[in-house]
Amino acid sequence: MSGTEAKPLVLITGATGYIGRRLTHHLLPDDRYKLRLFVRNQRKIQAAVAESVEVYEGSTFEPETLAPALQDVDTAFYLIHSMGSDEDYQKLDIQSADNFRQACIAAGVRRIVYLGGLGNRESASKHLLSRIETGETLSAEPGKISTIWFRAGVIVGSGSASFEIVRNLCHKLPFMLTPRWVRTKTEAVGIEDVLAYLEQAIELPTEQSLIVDIGSGEITFHEMITKAAKVMGLRRFLVPVPVLSPKISSYWLILFTSVPIRVASSLVEGLKSETVRENDNARIHFPTIEPISYTDSVAHAEHELEQNQIISRWCDSSSQEACDIKDFDNPAGAVLRDIRVVDYKNQASQDSVFQSVCALGGPNGWFRYNFLWRLRGIMDKLSGGYGLSRGRRDKVELRVGDALDFWKVVDIKPGKRLLLYAQMKVPGEAWLEFDVQTDQLIQTAHFIPHGLLGRLYWYSVLPIHHLVFSNLARTVVKASDNFTSS
Repeated sequence: MSGTEAKPLVLITGATGYIGRRLTHHLLPDDRYKLRLFVRNQRKIQAAVAESVEVYEGSTFEPETLAPALQDVDTAFYLIHSMGSDEDYQKLDIQSADNFRQACIAAGVRRIVYLGGLGNRESASKHLLSRIETGETLSAEPGKISTIWFRAGVIVGSGSASFEIVRNLCHKLPFMLTPRWVRTKTEAVGIEDVLAYLEQAIELPTEQSLIVDIGSGEITFHEMITKAAKVMGLRRFLVPVPVLSPKISSYWLILFTSVPIRVASSLVEGLKSETVRENDNARIHFPTIEPISYTDSVAHAEHELEQNQIISRWCDSSSQEACDIKDFDNPAGAVLRDIRVVDYKNQASQDSVFQSVCALGGPNGWFRYNFLWRLRGIMDKLSGGYGLSRGRRDKVELRVGDALDFWKVVDIKPGKRLLLYAQMKVPGEAWLEFDVQTDQLIQTAHFIPHGLLGRLYWYSVLPIHHLVFSNLARTVVKASDNFTSS
């Protein structure tokens, strides 16, 4: 190295998730470290980021892919967790963490840094218990590797699930009937403070394994709503009642917020028990970090939303199909298709039509039959899906892995192609493809039915498809007038 000390190599797992993507952007400008990302699908990494880091593709369930990714690594961030509906997800989380710890030890990694949740075994929900067990597994061999295990409660930041829930409730419901346990205490912490803790953990001068509880002070969900509303210039009234069960509360959340029933149920279950700090290690070992208040965190998140600066969202990476999109980016096996072709020769440019395609959904809507899309979204929500309220991360830009209402972006070829994979509840697999050619737009709905029910579903909605898809293709071309060619 010509006498120059090598920079510590830092590995970030879960680098396309909410925290992982933010941490990557946070550390990129810091020339003290060399970054390596470990992901299941490298296509979800933005090109500008991929040019500045090393990228290894693999899975913690495939130890043979972990070994090369961990070679020469000094500090490894474990930012993988599940909130899945699979009954075995707790067992899988433990297996993943165990594989990772063993691979780190074998590779001579100095330190593992993990971000989990507050809570204790006696009162923890199933999801929080899985986070605790993951932390215990990662730190099971303190004599062989140092583990810094951060525990946080509610993370407040633009795009976080907790903040989106609070924001949606504040904006949509001036009066709320709530369960009595909305007065259960938790801890809130701003995303910027979380990133500061994670960064400082790299060079923390200790070889010990530590559990570090972080937060800006105890707060109840009731206080979170009322204080956030005040920051937003609103006034909201919450009336606790004894009749709202966790299941009813979960359905109530999915009707008014962007989260599906799976996420809502996990969050509601977590609210039933206190999740507050149980140690003072944050102050002792990270004395330079003074967490900002909950209201300041909300104000900062609101500012990011207003400036359209959302780096990541809770739905960037989630369990099952939403996480590993590489198995869903090819609709070649579809047996049923709805194809619409709209010529635009001498009327629009290929680039402006592609920009119009990429502006679909979220607050921009789905044109003339938006009410039918919204109705389908409500039906999807009630059946446990994502619905339309998930919206989109950015008003204009899309990237592979982005959520777009009840779709997931699984392929983008700039100026040419956008492929969306359906995450709505359907008896089969569905895609919506936009192929933008030099003089025409080819829009194709692909469908692989699951059995007879899938075929009955497809043919029963053909009349609606005729209205919706024909209008969508035509109006996308027409709306391209709003975009200038580059």
